[in-house]
Amino acid sequence: EVHLVESGGGSVQPGGSLRLSCVASGDTLRNMCIAWFRQAPGKEREGIATFNLGRGSTYYPASVKGRFTISQDAAKNTYYLEMNTLKPEDSGMYVCAAGSSVVCRPYTRYYDFWGQGTQVTVSS
Repeated sequence: EVHLVESGGGSVQPGGSLRLSCVASGDTLRNMCIAWFRQAPGKEREGIATFNLGRGSTYYPASVKGRFTISQDAAKNTYYLEMNTLKPEDSGMYVCAAGSSVVCRPYTRYYDFWGQGTQVTVSS
């Protein structure tokens, strides 16, 4: 069992930055996948960053590549999503997830544990 708690959301103007945090507790996450998803009202949950803890590899879709960075502080069991050059379309609920898949795909069915989410609003 893995428990995830997100923080760091808020309101920011277009072009601004935010750093989201996801603190993990419970079973070890070694060799698991960590991902950040976002969900806007009326839209499906979208995988926007994945981190393969065993391989150290990351994935970003084109919509956020070059602007978002997923990272970890292993000593603190904390995973971060650094978001730069934010756009209004980046607004939504950002949720951290963990799964034991070998390949860290950005789809919800590959993840077993979910946080409650933190809201991000990008608006002028």
